[in-house]
Amino acid sequence: MSAATATARRRYRSPVLLLLCFFASAPIHGQPDVLGFISIDCGIAEGSSYTDGSTRGLKYVSDAGFVDAGAGANAGVRPPYSQQAQPARYLNVRYFPGPAAGARSCYTLRELSPGAKYLVRCGFYYGNYDKLRTLPAFDLYLGVDRWATVNVTTPDERYILEAVVVSPASFLQVCLVNIGLGTPFISWLDLRPLGAAMYPEATLKQSLLLLNLRRPGAKYALNRYHFWRPATSYGVFRYPSDPYDRVWQSYGDVAAWTNITTTAAVNVSNASSFDEPSVVLQSAATPVNATRLDFSWTLDSSLSPNNGNSSSTAYVLLMYFAELQQLPSAALRQFSILINGASWNSSRRSYAPKYLSAEIVKMVLVQGSGDRAVVSLVATPEATLPPILNALEIYSVRQMTQLKTDNVDAEAMMTIRTTYALKKNWIGDPCAPKDFAWHGLNCSYPSSGSAQIKALNLASNVLTGAIDPSFGHLKSLQHLDLSTNTLSGPIPDFLAQMPSLTFLDLSNNKLSGSVPAALLQKHQNGSLILRIGNNTNICDNGASTCDPDKKEKNRTLVTAISVTIPVATLLFVATILILRRRRNKQDTWMANNGRLSGPRERYNLFENGQFSYKELKLITANFREEIGRGGFGAVFLGHLENERTVAVKICSKTSSEGDKEFLAEAQHLGRVHHRNLVSLIGYCKDKKHLGLVYEYMHGGDLEDCLRGEASVATPLSWHRRLKIAIDSAHGLEYLHKSCQPPLIHRDVKTKNILLSADLEAKLSDFGLTTVFADEFMTHITTKPAGTLGYLDPEYYNTARLSEKSDVYSFGVVLLELITGQPPALAISDTESIHIAEWVRQKLSESEGNIESIADMKMGTEYDIDSVCKVTELALQCKERPSRERPTMTEVVVELKECLELEVSRGMGNYSSVASSANSLSEMSAELRSDAQGSHL
Repeated sequence: MSAATATARRRYRSPVLLLLCFFASAPIHGQPDVLGFISIDCGIAEGSSYTDGSTRGLKYVSDAGFVDAGAGANAGVRPPYSQQAQPARYLNVRYFPGPAAGARSCYTLRELSPGAKYLVRCGFYYGNYDKLRTLPAFDLYLGVDRWATVNVTTPDERYILEAVVVSPASFLQVCLVNIGLGTPFISWLDLRPLGAAMYPEATLKQSLLLLNLRRPGAKYALNRYHFWRPATSYGVFRYPSDPYDRVWQSYGDVAAWTNITTTAAVNVSNASSFDEPSVVLQSAATPVNATRLDFSWTLDSSLSPNNGNSSSTAYVLLMYFAELQQLPSAALRQFSILINGASWNSSRRSYAPKYLSAEIVKMVLVQGSGDRAVVSLVATPEATLPPILNALEIYSVRQMTQLKTDNVDAEAMMTIRTTYALKKNWIGDPCAPKDFAWHGLNCSYPSSGSAQIKALNLASNVLTGAIDPSFGHLKSLQHLDLSTNTLSGPIPDFLAQMPSLTFLDLSNNKLSGSVPAALLQKHQNGSLILRIGNNTNICDNGASTCDPDKKEKNRTLVTAISVTIPVATLLFVATILILRRRRNKQDTWMANNGRLSGPRERYNLFENGQFSYKELKLITANFREEIGRGGFGAVFLGHLENERTVAVKICSKTSSEGDKEFLAEAQHLGRVHHRNLVSLIGYCKDKKHLGLVYEYMHGGDLEDCLRGEASVATPLSWHRRLKIAIDSAHGLEYLHKSCQPPLIHRDVKTKNILLSADLEAKLSDFGLTTVFADEFMTHITTKPAGTLGYLDPEYYNTARLSEKSDVYSFGVVLLELITGQPPALAISDTESIHIAEWVRQKLSESEGNIESIADMKMGTEYDIDSVCKVTELALQCKERPSRERPTMTEVVVELKECLELEVSRGMGNYSSVASSANSLSEMSAELRSDAQGSHL
């Protein structure tokens, strides 16, 4: 607790004045209030808050300022649990549905004092919020170290966990981790500052976890007890009875015990856990007609480092004693303190509490996994009065052993994430634990100290705006790739001041101005690989100064030349156009009279995207060469006047497409442009004739390529298959996220993934594309359409269509790329099995051997981890319910990582950049060309 906070608490001794001060300064924007308190209701709407009567007037706020924007979703608990008497903070939850086990979701508590102690407490109340009646279990982390397993065993149980921690930085993170046993959720989260002298066992290296075992008669499973009798009005003491808002609950009604109370203040100068008198210490338990008082506990498996499998756990027991009766001179209250029958302190055989003066007796013991700890307070032979006990706390000691990211690096990365609204898996600590490290980072993990960020690849991440100064705070960064974004503004000088930077790629952006002289000097002396190409507003990439006037003069000269030359040739061009127009009229007449037969006869580009039916006949030479057939109709080869080959789709008489749907499709597709989508060149609606004109893909479709029926000379390598998957995923992601309004393909399959001559992939056949009514709808209801084997069962059964229906289909495509098998595999003359079930069976039979499912045509030239990750991703895409499936954006990110494994295994850690600059440059170029995917 800061000195200012302690002074504020002493100044406002009156609870009324203290509460008024608190209300005037409730936490906003993810920061503590004036007392340093953070009180979060994790299920209420953004911007909302309320005063919680159950906490004596503390104000709870929305978690919007503490959790990543868009992370998780809110829900209310369901009847009958919502109708039970519950504090408001238990009536809502935020839950974090993820694509698979291992997903991490974090709350970031900011504006803390590095090195200060804090109490962190969180609550969980399931209450059938998801209407599934499925009780989950998930892990809870304090920063990068595991805190506990939250195992929900009944829907109406309140689960509360509490820890005393030392914050290593100006922020502290509490994270929920999916362990594959249900969706993580949380009801509320508290943070309270503690005094520097409190709980000295809590350090940067270890935290104290409040024992979480329920005993009979206790309200909560929190082992911090007072000994007021439950029959009184005192049940739970919190703030302001305890200025640190610790929860003290009654130990319960023990028949063999009674209690002693006082109204006098108890001095706490010798009790570091209190900085002012507290009602908690004004009552004490004492045995009835007996000379001993016993209590015990067993191992708390939820708090053990290895889920109860550790051989031993260290515990800290804190017992508070204060004599509450003015004893006559002849009376003596004296007792021994035994732990499992042995004295707690060999040098102190007995203890006598002091009148109205509290003291702490502390015991540290190591307990085996099967042990039961029994504490006994036994009156000495000389005593005339039985023992007493005023309060009790039991903590498990947790070593904080995981390396975390350097504080400055972590702060910088969180600022970068916020500045550019990056999602990815950028949650929690950037580098740790290793299994949760942020995508695009390469970290070093020394034997001691903090992890440091060595490489940061943000190529092709749609970054906009200026280069944020936070990049300059990454002092250990060696490799920075910001290429292929839309960054603007000048190249900042701080990039030249980054001491470890040896590789910097700023190419393919919209940067402007001159290149800093210090940056150029580093490049020229060989200490930095610098790439700044394709930034058209950078003045002279080889100079350190920029002359805007000179650039403007050059632009004026170019403009003058570009105007003068066309004027000189205008008459000549006009003459050619007139002659060509006459020739086209003659060709049209010949075609109408049946005398146009050669496939090389071509026609001009259409006007306003619309062809007549006669023009389609000219383009296709009277529909001479059919190259395919689908649900829309036949597809014919055609040629335009500009030598461009096209594919012309003609609606068949049996097509279910109506005029209205056709026009809507053509209107939308005419505005969709992406390098991984087959371009619609034009359309025809001429009376009863309907047609679409697409660019022609010379490599055929992916289905034929995988089945060996295409003209591809050699089988597809795993490297090439991954690039095809990324290209296709980019196209689908563009339809979902970048089109306005968004589009759903509805018929994603290998037949509709077409390949160019150099095997670049594009999605085709948007004849079944459906448009969202508006951006706020999560699904639309429509008649199920698509191809069996690829069709989402949830969509088929409910007719509720969403983006996740396309994700399901794409998962099938990924399985085909991995296995080379069709969506349905025959297992007998009358039965077949879906490819996903076949994959699961094969992997089960082979104990996870990926070679049992990998397409034999790939040989053995592939990275096993890469194929494993894509297989896992493909199966995640098929998870039910659809909300558990990843988005296409997440799919793209995962596939890029898989491609990195395949292409740049030798790239490894970037620590050798300085000594191998040329090699790294070549590998980096290859990686970017392979992994950055398609761009708008």
